[in-house]
Amino acid sequence: MNKLLFLLLFPFCVFGQSSLETVPLLFEKQQFELAEKQLVQILKSQPQNLIAIELLGDAYSHQKKWDAAINQYSKLLEVDAKNANYHYKYGGVLGMKARENKMKAIGFIGDVKSAFLKAAELDKNHIGARWALVELYMQLPGIIGGSKSKALKFANELEALSKVDGHLAKGYIYDYDNEPELAEKHYKIAVNTGGSLVCYDKLTQFYLSQKEPEKAIANLNEAYKKHKKEDLLQQIEAIEEKLQ
Repeated sequence: MNKLLFLLLFPFCVFGQSSLETVPLLFEKQQFELAEKQLVQILKSQPQNLIAIELLGDAYSHQKKWDAAINQYSKLLEVDAKNANYHYKYGGVLGMKARENKMKAIGFIGDVKSAFLKAAELDKNHIGARWALVELYMQLPGIIGGSKSKALKFANELEALSKVDGHLAKGYIYDYDNEPELAEKHYKIAVNTGGSLVCYDKLTQFYLSQKEPEKAIANLNEAYKKHKKEDLLQQIEAIEEKLQ
């Protein structure tokens, strides 16, 4: 009788917790619409569940439902305005909405920048927020707040947290600012320091953008020696075909 009473009184709580634990698996499978439906159901019985709210915002983001994602992250900030990651995600979806609606983009820029700056201020180790600020300051025209010096400031902060991220950020800055020698220098340092597929790919893409396919092929060969990934050989073949 006691067991039956427990199930009658708390069925939604038990179901909600169980369902919430399956959401990360749906994300791994990129089943974002299904994750959204599941999270909406959970929040009907647990409207204050911050984990579910955040995951629903993430599910909306993956589906490019920017307004819906903004709404969820706004709810999180109302509860905890000192959470760096909430500010970071809020700024991110605002930025994506601005990118897709250039007519209204200027109206979003201030809020995007403020969100990323707040995230960086609240969490001195937040790599994502600093990367976002590097890209934002480089991509914005100077007249509305763009600044190479500020981008470099956050690249230096990244380097203090992660040498690889710092040099990748500097490679990005100098590449964006049309200083290829400095860009190559920092991308190479990132490769030598970290040696991840991401590092090799950044250097490969840089060489291709500079119309230096031979260097791109040499870099891909080095990446293959280290990582043994078949898609690297496919990239080499694709570049070689274009050279013929």
